[in-house]
Amino acid sequence: MVAVVVSTFFVGFGGGVVFPILPNLGSVIGISPFLVGLILSANRLTRIFANAPAGSLVDRIGTRKPLIAGLFVEAVATAAYVVALDAARPAAWFLVARILWGIGSGVVFATAYTIAADVSDGDSRGTSMGLVRGGITLGFPAGLVLGGVVSDVYSVTTAFVLAAGFALLASVVAYALVPETHVSEHRTSVRPWELDTATPTLLVGFVNFGLYFAYLGAFFSTLVLFIDARNVGIWGYGPQGMSGLLMALTVVAASAFTLAGGKASDLQASRTPTLVAFLGVSFAGFALLAVAETLPTVALGSVLVGTGQGGTMGPLMALLTDLTPSDRMGRAMGTNNVFGDLGGGLGPMVTLPLLDTLGFEIIFLGCAVVPLLAGGVLVSGLYARTGSLDPETGCLADD
Repeated sequence: MVAVVVSTFFVGFGGGVVFPILPNLGSVIGISPFLVGLILSANRLTRIFANAPAGSLVDRIGTRKPLIAGLFVEAVATAAYVVALDAARPAAWFLVARILWGIGSGVVFATAYTIAADVSDGDSRGTSMGLVRGGITLGFPAGLVLGGVVSDVYSVTTAFVLAAGFALLASVVAYALVPETHVSEHRTSVRPWELDTATPTLLVGFVNFGLYFAYLGAFFSTLVLFIDARNVGIWGYGPQGMSGLLMALTVVAASAFTLAGGKASDLQASRTPTLVAFLGVSFAGFALLAVAETLPTVALGSVLVGTGQGGTMGPLMALLTDLTPSDRMGRAMGTNNVFGDLGGGLGPMVTLPLLDTLGFEIIFLGCAVVPLLAGGVLVSGLYARTGSLDPETGCLADD
């Protein structure tokens, strides 16, 4: 667990460095908002197709080799950002780099969550999932701050070089420290494109879709533009630097409450109360952003959004683990990631073109409805499966 957290922390740091810059590519390299949205979404759209093979690969050959390979691919993809800035066709380079990043991260996510499932049981699954998710996201806020500040103070190129270095360090750490946890012999019957279509996986996947559409798809993709439109800032930072700071604040909250939410669900007889409570916090954050006009209200709304997202993820992934047999774990994780990436990928492509027509208020109010809908679907699905609106974790044993 420690080895996985350390390696995913460094690759998350590298990913965070570039994120405050990418939404502003329109002014950096002179491309249309739709193309910016496509580049932002390319990694998640790629993962839609990469997640299933990644999960099947984990069930077939184990976790160690895929994790190391995935981290290295992410390092190569990040280095391609540097090349893109001076290339004859920068948009094409950025698009290819994001596609490569999507392939690598699809493998990393499937393996990291499967490792957490392999080394935990029903009393510790929420904590384990929260720890791995926290490792994936904890490096992100530091990278967000560094990316926004370095690109403002020095240059975009310098920020991208730093990101590539940290992503490469992640693959080195994984090679040195991560052991095998999943299989002791090859499972040749697992097909490379096999999805897990069990009802619990589809239920959790639908909730994951909605949460990532609102959080990564809409909120993260529009924040730099929202800051610019509201003209809020501090310490003289521009929209990129300010959005980097706020994203960092949001992800710190998400990281902290990912672990807290997972732990809370372990300590209770059921995971449902924790899930519903944090979905409510996410609703409150988006509703506040819809009316925010000042930096304190924007910051508070951002923290609430991050808290709700993070607090939901730990128990949600633990719930999926509760409901999934070990020999399908890789495919279940990969399938769940398909839903999340579909939501995160569609978010920028839907919200960025609609901003001029609908405005930030309507976009954020729409996002506020999403966690409420997700909570309703989750509770209804659990009731249909168990006959209880608040089923105990012990009743959700592998089937």
